[in-house]
Amino acid sequence: MQVFHTESKIVITCNKRLSPYLQKEVEDLGFKPVRVFQTGVELLGTVTDCIALNLNLRCASQVLYLLKSFKADDPQELYDNLVQIEWEKLIDFSGYFSVSSNVNNEHIRTPLFANVKVKDAIADRIKAQKGLRPNSGPEVNKTLVHLYWQDSDADIFMDTSGETLAKHGYRKIPGKAPMLEALAASTIMATNWDMKSTFINPMCGSGTLAIEAALLATDKCPGLFRMNYGFMHIMGYDETVFFTERRKLKDKAKKEIGFKIIATDISDDAVDIAQKNAKTAGVEHLIDFSVCDFADTPVPEEAGIVMFNPEYGERLGVHTKLEMTYKRVGDFMKAKCKGYRGYIFTGNPDLAKKIGLAAKRKIEFYNGKLDCRLLEYELYEGSKRAPKDEEKENIE
Repeated sequence: MQVFHTESKIVITCNKRLSPYLQKEVEDLGFKPVRVFQTGVELLGTVTDCIALNLNLRCASQVLYLLKSFKADDPQELYDNLVQIEWEKLIDFSGYFSVSSNVNNEHIRTPLFANVKVKDAIADRIKAQKGLRPNSGPEVNKTLVHLYWQDSDADIFMDTSGETLAKHGYRKIPGKAPMLEALAASTIMATNWDMKSTFINPMCGSGTLAIEAALLATDKCPGLFRMNYGFMHIMGYDETVFFTERRKLKDKAKKEIGFKIIATDISDDAVDIAQKNAKTAGVEHLIDFSVCDFADTPVPEEAGIVMFNPEYGERLGVHTKLEMTYKRVGDFMKAKCKGYRGYIFTGNPDLAKKIGLAAKRKIEFYNGKLDCRLLEYELYEGSKRAPKDEEKENIE
């Protein structure tokens, strides 16, 4: 089973509402999606293609390579189909594998039972062919198999990623309520920032937005921070392909930029964590960090974007205190950021009303299970609205 050179369906998953940004990444790499859905992108390719996808993508979670699609009404039919696959050509009998699943079948009360049936089929097949059963368990740092089973339709995949791609590997110290790296990259992509102009991130917390901005501006991909993927544990893997692709990433990454990325926070600890994370990412020299109240954040004359990810009362902070904070954020943008585009990421529409500006765009995201918006504000030198419109709130 030459999966590294055999074309099949590839499903790249992502968190809900990130697929438009994942689609753009996939197309920029030269692939043509055949389907885009709410939590992913589908295309055709080989496991060798999956290597490039894993190393380059910022918005993805998993890259799944289809082995077989089949009908299975119950667990026994599932097993009977899976045991026919030549697992001995995919998983070393002396190796280790794990199983994940997305199951909706009337005979399955818990996905764990489906996982056990998959494990049994794989282990039984390999033992019949090689005389030994490979080890299996919950760890996802070796070979990973994924089952997608809805009603009687089943797909079995090799998960070529292993650990999720949504975490980019540089954030060793997360800080409080951090934004997932894939989400941070997607929100920056949603701004249509040109990656050539000033990027300001007050209330930077653990630094994720500023770091992702620096990584985007330097074309530095997440694959440079990671040395273990699921595809490495599939039989037939050629490490020279991986190192060749990784060398491409190194060669295209820029070392310097010609503009400022500014990140501030009132917390000494937060800025210290952000600086350490930026150092791990290799971009600490590109970001001007400082400890100050967000209202004292330096704003260069060369306009760009200013981006906030303030607390919004679901996880941190006190609601009444945050009302004043949001008002001050609006005052800061109106007074000091003229000529910039302003962005506020929030999951609290009531607090967003306190900003005192009308949002030009409201871009939908989720932060975990929280329904969020990235609000865009045009910060004109002078007002472009009629006085009566100044009083209107334009937040959902």
